[in-house]
Amino acid sequence: MSDDRTKVSASWGADAGTWAVLVHGGAGDGAVIHAARHVAGCRAAADTAAEVLRAGGTALDAVERAVALLEDDPSFNAGTGACLNADGRIELDAAIMEGSKLRAGAVCALPPFAHPIAIARAVLEDRRHVLYAASGAERFAVDHGFTPASPEAMTTEWAREQWTRARAKAAGGESSGAGGGTVGAVARDARGTVAAATSTGGRVNKSAGRVGDSPIVGAGTYADDDAGACSATGEGEAVIRVCLAKSAIELLRGRAHPEEAARTVIRMMGQRLEAAGGVILVDRFGRLGLARNTNAMTWAAAGELGNDLAGT
Repeated sequence: MSDDRTKVSASWGADAGTWAVLVHGGAGDGAVIHAARHVAGCRAAADTAAEVLRAGGTALDAVERAVALLEDDPSFNAGTGACLNADGRIELDAAIMEGSKLRAGAVCALPPFAHPIAIARAVLEDRRHVLYAASGAERFAVDHGFTPASPEAMTTEWAREQWTRARAKAAGGESSGAGGGTVGAVARDARGTVAAATSTGGRVNKSAGRVGDSPIVGAGTYADDDAGACSATGEGEAVIRVCLAKSAIELLRGRAHPEEAARTVIRMMGQRLEAAGGVILVDRFGRLGLARNTNAMTWAAAGELGNDLAGT
C-alpha cells in the first residue's frame, strides 16, 4: 500500500457570508455501473438544499431536505432501498447536527420508516437525548407522529439481490458497489451556521443490531460553527475508530482548507487501518472540500457564487 491512498480530492472557493452545500451518495470500490443515476440524485439533493439556502433558510433545514430526498431514491443505501441485515431486515441509522449550539439528534438500528433523518431531526428538537436505538428509536418516532413503513414497501429488488449474493459469499459489504451507498450533506447558511446530516442502511448482511458510524456524533457526522461540518462514508467500524468527522473538524478549527483536511483524514484512516471511505466538508467560511480513497463517491455542490458542480 502506498503512503497516500487518497484517489480524489476537490475543493470550491467561497467568500465569507455566502451559503454553500455539498452532498454525497456514498463511497465504494465496485464498478461505477449506476454513476449517472447517482450523480443525478446527488444533484437533485444539492438543488433542493440550495433552494432552501437561497431563500434565506437554515443550514439545518437544507441538509435535512437534501438527505430526505436521497432517502426517497431507491438507488441509494438509505431509507427506501436500504440494504438488509443477516436476518433479511432493514435497520436504519441517521444523524443530524447543527453547529451554533452543537445540537444533535440521531437514531440507529431503526426499523423501516421512510425518513430516518426526519426522526433524527425530531430527536434534535426534542433535546432530551441525542441518540435513540432500535425499539426505543421506534417508540420515539411513533410518539412524535411518524408512521412506520412496511418492510415490503422499502425493500427493493436490488437490495434483495445484494443480500442473497452476500449470504452466498458469507461476507458483507456496501449495498451497491457502484457508489450508491450511505448519503450525507453539509451546508453553511448566510448567517454563518453550519450543519451536517448522514443516513444509511449500513452494511449488507450485517449482524442484527450492528450500528455503523453514520449516527455517531464525531464519527460519521459533526458540525461546529467555529470550524465547519462533516459527513463521512465508507467502512463504518474504521470511521468510528478514528473519529473521522471530528478529526476533520479539528483540522478545520486549525484553519486548514477543507480539501487539505479531507485528504489528511482519509490518508490517516488508510494508513492506520487500511480502510476505505470518503468525507465531505464545509468550513466556517463556506468553502467546500471532499476526498475519497475508493473508486467512486458521487457528490454534488451548489453555492451562492454559482459553483453548481457534480461528479464521482
